[in-house]
Amino acid sequence: MRAVQLTDPGVIEVREVPVPTIGAQDLLIRVGAAGICHSDLTLIDFPYKMREEPLTMGHEIAGTIEAIGDDVVGHQVGDRGVVYLCWSCGVCRECASGNENVCEAAGRTAMPPCPGLGPDGGMADFVRVPARSFVPIGDLDFCLAAPMADCALSSYHAIRGAQEQLRPGSTAVVIGVGGLGHVAIQLLRATTAARVIAVDIGPEQLALAERCGAEIMLESGPDTAAEILRLTGERGADAVFDFVGVDATATLAVQSVAPNGAYRMVGLGGGAPELTAGPAGGPGWPWGASVRKSYGGTKSDLIDSVALARSGHLDVEYQRFDLADAATAFDQLRAGVIRGRAVLVP
Repeated sequence: MRAVQLTDPGVIEVREVPVPTIGAQDLLIRVGAAGICHSDLTLIDFPYKMREEPLTMGHEIAGTIEAIGDDVVGHQVGDRGVVYLCWSCGVCRECASGNENVCEAAGRTAMPPCPGLGPDGGMADFVRVPARSFVPIGDLDFCLAAPMADCALSSYHAIRGAQEQLRPGSTAVVIGVGGLGHVAIQLLRATTAARVIAVDIGPEQLALAERCGAEIMLESGPDTAAEILRLTGERGADAVFDFVGVDATATLAVQSVAPNGAYRMVGLGGGAPELTAGPAGGPGWPWGASVRKSYGGTKSDLIDSVALARSGHLDVEYQRFDLADAATAFDQLRAGVIRGRAVLVP
């Protein structure tokens, strides 16, 4: 089969490799579509190899069951689904509580094995997955379903973790209207009564935010925090979701979140918000506000996201590329010209 593989730091190739062999509790999935994420670029840019052998990339996977392991029950060949990306142990206290994304078996890093980040991923014709990671999607288009595995999952999890702040009359700020951000706007509109303010650079991104349901679109700049304060009676936003995560967006979040508000860090840009133990006031961290570094989500979050998509409340704007054109898709993502999500189709 064909697979998009990271063969050396900074080098990706479409290579011919054997079809994966599955175990007794696995499924073999014929890939229908695989999304491309900014974290894939981070992986490509790592200065060292993740493992000695080439790694098949891709953690946003949708497809059809091609073969079933001997001990698997409840699935049939031909079933259509999306793959939950946190391959947790399934038996620890966190997993039993429904928090598979912070599985105890993963230690303090709290990042269970994830396809395309250790095990081989789904930018290929076929992929082996644990049977318990398979979530049915009905007749959803694969190109829409694949990004659910991260775009919707991570956004939904971050929003669900700030539900206390997202009451009627509240204000939510979404920073970065990319793959995750444009989905987050739709999720906020579908699951909360919050007013949504979108922040990004450039008219195309802000137009995308408006199409997704944002009520106010702000161009990111030195006066953005002051404008958010003005729009909220100088109190600040009840929840700020940062899907970029660089120093500038972290500073914006600190300066614009309300007392008792929620700041959720989702983007992996390495930004460092200035949180001090000094008295609150001015542009610094306000009293009672919480900050949470949000990783992925739970399997339940993915099931809910798929249900929203199937009921017509959630869509993903995507650009389709053939699997053989993976390098072009990565180049366009790096150049910042992808609107929504890039999706590879075998």
